[in-house]
Amino acid sequence: TLYRTLDDSLLLNAALNDPKGFVQHGDELMIIDEVQRAPILLPAIKKDVDENQNLGRFLLTGSANIQSLPGVKESLAGRVSKIRLRPLALGEIYGAQPDFLERAFQQKFATASDFTRKDDYLAAAFQGGFPEARRLDDEKDWRRWHRDYINALLERDLKDITLIRRKADMEKLIVTLAAWSSKFMNINSIGTELSITRPTIESYIHALEALYIVERVPAWHKTDYARIGGQDKLFMTDTGMMAALLRWRLDRVRLDGDMNGKLLETFVFNQLSAHLDVHESDYELTHYRDGDKREVDFIVEREDGTVLAIEVKSASVIDKSAFKHIVWFRNNIVKKRDVIGIVLYTGEHVASFGDDLWAVPISSLWA
Repeated sequence: TLYRTLDDSLLLNAALNDPKGFVQHGDELMIIDEVQRAPILLPAIKKDVDENQNLGRFLLTGSANIQSLPGVKESLAGRVSKIRLRPLALGEIYGAQPDFLERAFQQKFATASDFTRKDDYLAAAFQGGFPEARRLDDEKDWRRWHRDYINALLERDLKDITLIRRKADMEKLIVTLAAWSSKFMNINSIGTELSITRPTIESYIHALEALYIVERVPAWHKTDYARIGGQDKLFMTDTGMMAALLRWRLDRVRLDGDMNGKLLETFVFNQLSAHLDVHESDYELTHYRDGDKREVDFIVEREDGTVLAIEVKSASVIDKSAFKHIVWFRNNIVKKRDVIGIVLYTGEHVASFGDDLWAVPISSLWA
């Protein structure tokens, strides 16, 4: 195995000055880390792969989506398989099989015995999914590590993908987007808060998406060409990072319904998106919201058209009213499709509310 990291200035200069020579090698595996620093390598890799089609000769890694880089025209289509490495989901940490979606469609749910209170979930959300942060035991250390991580991205990796003239504005935008996590994207409102023009905000958000700091969930669609309510929902890709950016304290968040609701919905998204990555071709993730502000947090649609309608509640006890938007969505929008309604909550029991409606502990995502 050959390992080349473009963090090394000598190797980076070699890649930029002689891309063809840099990638030439035999049949062994060549790992190129931080490949986004030298997009010029992509055409050279394409040519090399075309000339030697033995599989598994290159492993390209980096902290940014290289296809989002300005000036990158080479897609390597048909020559590359893309794997996204997210922060660790709790299922990975506990060694659980990523079968929540399969079980949910079968209406079979399990629970994790060590998650019985809201505080258990909040603590897990504050710690986040980055391995380095999870090695730390103290809340202050979690915040410090996540802030250092964000600063490193802004100081180094951001320069690889876009030209940011006003770094202070980008720093403010990241904090603002952390506060918007789980909310509907409204560029105009975000711009008003920051006094930044809409085109600038959009370009900055695209850069943060390329760095995998934020992510969008599109609106549910009736057909391939008609979406219900056009706004995407915005999410931070890690709740530990989100809490650190907002300078939240666990003892304060546990007493604030808006804070812990926002945090736990983002936490569920982080766990759920890892499941969806495993089954990328089988499921589609969207959300639902209409003009009367009826909302369903997550819609997971299977290839056969069956739908999981998922709401997230921070409460440890729920009643039938928690399902009202799911029931309305099923009866008035989906109609002819099978819909399984799930309210993920912070209690400890799986409970049927009849008619394919279930109260399920959030821990079922990794149990």
